[in-house]
This record gives sequence, structure tokens and C-alpha cells, in this order.
Amino acid sequence: MTTTTVAVLVPLLPFLGAVAGLLLGRTAPGFVRPLAVLPALASFALAVLVAVRQGGGPALDSATELTPTGSVPIYLALDVDGFAALVAVLVGLVATCVQVYSTGYLRDDPRYPSYAALVSLFTSAMLLVVYSGDLMVLLVGWEIMGICSYFLVGHYWETPEARAASLKAFLVTKLGDVPFLIGLFALATDAGSFRISKVLGTVASGGLHHPTVIALLLLAGVAGKSAQFPLHTWLPDAMAGPTPVSALIHAATMVAAGVYFVARLLPVFQASSAAMIVLAVMAAVTMSGSAVAALAQDDIKRVLAYSTIGQLGYMTGALAVGDRGAAVFHLLSHGAFKALLFLAAGVIIHAAGTNSLAAMSRMGHLRDRVPDAYWTMTVALLALAAVPPFSGFFSKESVLGAAEQVAGGHVDRAPGAAGWIVLVFGLLTALLTAAYATRLWLLAFRGRGPQAPDHGRQPLVMNAVLWVLAVPSLAFGGLAFRLLPAWFGGGDLGPTLTTSVLGTGLALTGGIVTYAAWRHTTALAARVPLGAVAAHPEADAGVVEAEAIASHIAAYGDIADAPDPADPGRLLLGPLHRHAAAGFHLDAVYAALFVRPVLAGASLVRFVDREVVETYVRGAGALPRLLGAAVRRAQTGNVQTYVSALLAGTVVLAVAAVLVATGA
Repeated sequence: MTTTTVAVLVPLLPFLGAVAGLLLGRTAPGFVRPLAVLPALASFALAVLVAVRQGGGPALDSATELTPTGSVPIYLALDVDGFAALVAVLVGLVATCVQVYSTGYLRDDPRYPSYAALVSLFTSAMLLVVYSGDLMVLLVGWEIMGICSYFLVGHYWETPEARAASLKAFLVTKLGDVPFLIGLFALATDAGSFRISKVLGTVASGGLHHPTVIALLLLAGVAGKSAQFPLHTWLPDAMAGPTPVSALIHAATMVAAGVYFVARLLPVFQASSAAMIVLAVMAAVTMSGSAVAALAQDDIKRVLAYSTIGQLGYMTGALAVGDRGAAVFHLLSHGAFKALLFLAAGVIIHAAGTNSLAAMSRMGHLRDRVPDAYWTMTVALLALAAVPPFSGFFSKESVLGAAEQVAGGHVDRAPGAAGWIVLVFGLLTALLTAAYATRLWLLAFRGRGPQAPDHGRQPLVMNAVLWVLAVPSLAFGGLAFRLLPAWFGGGDLGPTLTTSVLGTGLALTGGIVTYAAWRHTTALAARVPLGAVAAHPEADAGVVEAEAIASHIAAYGDIADAPDPADPGRLLLGPLHRHAAAGFHLDAVYAALFVRPVLAGASLVRFVDREVVETYVRGAGALPRLLGAAVRRAQTGNVQTYVSALLAGTVVLAVAAVLVATGA
């Protein structure tokens, strides 16, 4: 088969698997699992074949016109360069692992057939986005992912949290998609085509008339889809869905689509210095704010969700300094270790029976219950913290190195201010990332208390998937750094000495400080049985130290409201902890600025409709009824009455005629 045919089959096979799964899910349940796993596996294998044939060389460009009429035609086009080939391999790998993992994780779920079909459709849509060479076809995959996320996040629809999370994810992403669609139309109007190659050619020749407006409109959609500030609030709530869905959305699909889109169309954004500055500020606020929020979360999946937002901030930061090679490098590296983190978290949650890190910290020997998850999650957290030689070190340092080059004026890919913004906040985030990664590891695996509950051994397929993903989490960064520079546009992916020393030093500092804080808070928790005091505040404190109680009362106002003091995040963040745990109250701000005014407007419209408009409608109906009632009273059925009325009318008409004639 030609490379073009193979590339077409990559997104087509999961789509066919989704259709077959939906059709046969009820009538032939024995085929559901093969139809879920085999198309994803075949698609992954074909994506690898496409990548090998593409080899980092010239892009594969093929197109068939779909709409021969109209001023701006739409093409079914393929545009597969080194970026697209590698990202498709990542999507196929993660999707296959998720499907295999789900066969064990959801083995007793009656809704598994529809779930598996939606995951296949989700995968197909993301692969369509990756390979598409036409913006309108790309938009189809973009929107299908939004619809699939609504159903997958709301998989446990019987819980109010899942229903609210799915609706929120859908509405927030659609809010960004409206300006995104307008931006696509404006871009195609200037370029005269939706073909990505022609759009980039127009940019290169200076043919864009409104680059800043177009770039900002497109960034709105990217912010929604990739959960960047200020449209990031949907992603932590999306943790209400099944853990494999979280791994798929956070690692290789949906949130990666926005970053990949900017990487494909980076010259469009580079045509506007203002847009690059906005992108840099958005990345800086996103990565630092989400890292602080992650340090305060109690739900293990919400920690990882905020971690995803922060790592996406690194990717947009690399794009803000004009280095799409570093951005896609970190996207690939992050996809491997973040999928591993979520799937390992699913094993831990299954073993602990809870998502709460505070509860896990009171369980002894939890790591002995889940040895596979313990070791593989340790690898993934080291990669997340960018500790050498794990993959996250190479990709994250490539981002910081690109920012350093722009900040120092060594390259002119982007404004120098953008380089300084990304560099400073990237280093700060490196410190915070290591801090919350260390906190998660300590609370989950170094708990002290009664023996962790035994919920049985996890299915073999779940543990096997963890070790498969541990390999790229450990080795991908070094291999890509040395063997794949041509796939990333021939750029230098290597970390610089300055950023390596600073980044690694800050990561180690964050980990050491968090460990010291954990030792301190654990010792305090051993002396202060705060749960007992909170349950019986009127009782004699006994062994409770007065100074410790006073400090907690000063921090929280009421000892009954004070949390378990064993969490080092509370000590590190201090008074900021409450606000960070609530996501800095952005949901409350949006509720005050948008939700409440909209609800108030809806109430006003309902009042006007019911009390004003309907009054006129009721009046218009009441008048004929009154006239009808009056006429009905005159219909007595008495012939003498009718004759008398006729004679009286005749007399009145005769008198009127005489008066008119006399007056004339």
C-alpha cells in the first residue's frame, strides 16, 4: 500500500471500530472488547509505519476536492510532516493502552460497549485533526472530540458531579469554539483557501490583512480546547469521568489538539507580535497558577488535572517563543508520562477505595498493595518533575532553552519580552511542579496508620499497561534528543547549560523542601490527633499541644474546620492554601460575571413573556369572548322578540333616513 492509503486508514480504522461497536454492543457483546482494542492497535501500528516512511523528511501532501463549487473550496487533504507522524504515534499508543486498560477497569460496567465505541470515535477524531491538511476537515475532528468528551466525562451520569462536569466541559469548550470558527473563516478569506499549505504560503508572502485579530480569535478556541487560562476551569471537574478517559483526554487527545493546532499554524501567530505576547502571558499565568493549585488539591486526579494544565502551559510557552519543535517534543514526552500517571492513579484508587490523598496518607503500606503502580508512578513523577535522565527533563529543558535564546536575543523568532516571561515563569513552575509531585508521592505511598484495605489484585492487563508506558517515560526524552531532531524541523532540542542547572536545581529544591515540610507536618500530626479534637471540640484535649491547637485556630478560625495537618501543601502555601484549593475562585468569579447575569436576564425575559406579552394575548382573546357573550344573550329563541327587534330597527332606520333627507 502507498503511504497515502496507509495514512487514510489510521483515522478510519478506529471510526469503523466505533460504528461496529455501537451496532453490535447489545446483539453480540462478545465482540465488544476485540472491536475496542484491535482497531486502536492496528491504527497504532499503521501510524508507526507512516512515521517510518515519512522519516522526518518532506511532508506527505495529498488532497481531493470535496466541494467543487463556492469561492473557498474544502479538500479532503492529508498533510503529514514529522510533527504529525510522531503525534499520531502517541495518540495511537495511548488510545491502545487506554482500551486495553479499560477492559479490566470497566469489566463489570454495563455501559462498557458504548464507552468503548466513544473512545474509538474520540481517537479517530484526534487522528483526523493530526493528519488533516484542510482547516474545515480539521474542524470536524475538533468538534467531534468535544461531543465525545461530553459523553465520556458524563459516563457515570447517575452522579450529579459527572452530569455537571460534562455539561461544563461542553459549554466552556464551545465558548472558545465560537471565536475559533470566526478566526478560521477570516484566515481562509485572507488566504483564499482552507488548505493549511496555502494558508502558510499566504503568511510567508505577507498576505494576511488582519494577523492580530485572526490570531487572537484562534487563541480563544485553543484556550478552551487545551484548558489554558482563562478557559481552563472545565478540566479539573472533568475528573468525574472514568480514570481511563482522564488519561486519554489529558495525555494524547483533546487538550493536546489546541497545542498541536498552534504548532501547525505557528507562522500565523508569529505574524503578530501582540499575539505572541498574549500567548506568553497566557502560558505564564496558566503554568504557575495551575502548579500552585495542584499543590493544594486533595483528590489525586485533580492534582494530575492541574498538572496537565501546567504542562500544557509549558507547551504554549514554547510556542510563544516560536519553537514548535520544543512544544511538540514536550507534548510527546508529557503524553507518555501523563497517561501513565492517570492509569497508575486508577490502580491506586481501586486499591485504596478513595481518591483522597488525605485518606491515603492515613493508610499504612499502600505501596505494598500496588507494587506495579508504585514503581511506575515513581518513574512518571520523576519525569513530571523533570529530573534527569527521565524524559520530562529533556523536553522541559528544551522549552526553557528556547525561552532563554529568545530572551537573550540570540534568535528573533518572537519578541524578547515573551522569552523573559516564559523563562521566569517556567523556572518558577519547575520548582512548584517538583513540590506537588513530591507531595503526591509522599501522601500516596508513605502513609502512616492502619493497614491499607485489601480490595483484591488488579487485573493483569491494567498492570501490564503501566509498564508499557513506563518505557517511554524513562527513555523517550534521551532518544528523541539524540535521534529525532529532523522530525522536529531540524531544530536543536538539547537543553542549555544554564537552564539545565537552574531547572534541575529548582526541581531538587522543590522536592527537598516538600519532603522537609512533610516530615514536620507528619510529626505534628502524630502529636495532634486533630480528627478526634474536631469531632469532640468540647472534650479535654489531653495529648493535644496547646501551641499546635492555637496555630491551627489562628489559621482556620475554628479547630473543627482545621484539616489533617499531615499535608505539607498546607504548610508550604499557608493562607494561600484555601484559595488555591478552590482554583482561586475562578468558578465563583465566572458565576458572578456571567452565570448570574444570564440567569437574571432569563428571569426578566420570562417575566416579560408571562406578565406583559401574555397579558396582551389574553386581552386579545378576552375581547371577542365578551362580545360573543353579549351577542349570545340576545339569542333568546323567542320569535316575538326577534320580530320586535326587527321592527324597532326598521323604525330607527326610517327615522334616520328622514332626518338625513330633511337635513339635505
